[in-house]
Amino acid sequence: MAPVVVYPPDAEGGRRVVARGRILGVAYNAMDVLDMLEEVGLEREHVRLDDTALIDWRGGGAWEWAPSGG
Repeated sequence: MAPVVVYPPDAEGGRRVVARGRILGVAYNAMDVLDMLEEVGLEREHVRLDDTALIDWRGGGAWEWAPSGG
């Protein structure tokens, strides 16, 4: 299982980001995810958003930010 999970977009288009069970916050774009990962010690130069061993994108990949229906 990947240590980082990015959940599907909510009604506002935000996606909850969790790293090793710790909620980092809500991201509204891929840059927000990179910022959050940098805050926990991962250098953005070494993070590949398509690295499935690092990030489990649920409900769409790094470029899916449309609000969920409902």
